[in-house]
Amino acid sequence: MKLLVRDKPERRLLDESRRTRAMLWVMAIMLFLTVLAAALGLGMGRASRALDRQLAGRLTIQLVEADAARRDAGARRIAERVRALPGVERVAEVDRARLAELLQPWLGEAGLDADLPMPAMIDVDLASGDAAAVARVRDAALAVAPAARIDRHAQWLSPVSNFLITITWFAVALVILMATATTIVVLLAARGGLDMHRDTIAVLHMLGSTDVQVARLFQRRIAFDTLLGGALGTIGALAVVWLLGQQAAGLGSELLGGVALAPLDWLVLIALPLAFALLALLAARVAVLGTLGKTL
Repeated sequence: MKLLVRDKPERRLLDESRRTRAMLWVMAIMLFLTVLAAALGLGMGRASRALDRQLAGRLTIQLVEADAARRDAGARRIAERVRALPGVERVAEVDRARLAELLQPWLGEAGLDADLPMPAMIDVDLASGDAAAVARVRDAALAVAPAARIDRHAQWLSPVSNFLITITWFAVALVILMATATTIVVLLAARGGLDMHRDTIAVLHMLGSTDVQVARLFQRRIAFDTLLGGALGTIGALAVVWLLGQQAAGLGSELLGGVALAPLDWLVLIALPLAFALLALLAARVAVLGTLGKTL
């Protein structure tokens, strides 16, 4: 923290122009956008992993049979055989009334007709979603009813999982882009400061100051502005993330519930201003020393 403390001579040297204070607000905006992008990436990544865990071992066995008695009897036999398999955690026949409710938006009142032929559906949860466990369930179902169809939930929602992964990597790319933009801003600010205070720096050199000592003045100032502005931007972004999280939780969606950030994710977001301040400090040091070595 000593590197970020500015004494009065340093403030007099580097705070003469209001233009130099724009660095603080630029960094506030940069960190605001960066924290939002990082929160998006962390949330989408967590939701993708939660979705994969939930769907990896979930299957639905569908039995289509015009004869209701044969259909129900076949469904019961399939459920009994599958339930006895190793690695099966849960087997449950889907309630026909629930199926009718799901069909009602498309079929209207006809979806509630008891005479409407509907397939029997059996939900199966496996301890593991490996291919061998799925194959055992498929073989058991087909042995009872060759016309049975086995659907993996992971296949149905694989486009959703792929979309979440894409959004995660897009957010990572945004964070990297913002870090790159921050570095460029620091380089421009450092070089602009050198041009503005060229005469003062020349006097410091005549008094015996080295390039490293001059660079230290600029890097402290830039790191301080980055940390202070970044803290302001981060506070604003965290407030937005918290508000959106509360609204998503109120929707009661299982998928949106997986987007919620864990305590470790919040710590990562809070640490971003410090990481950007260190990045700015290094970039300013490189820029100032490089410029002084060439021109002064």
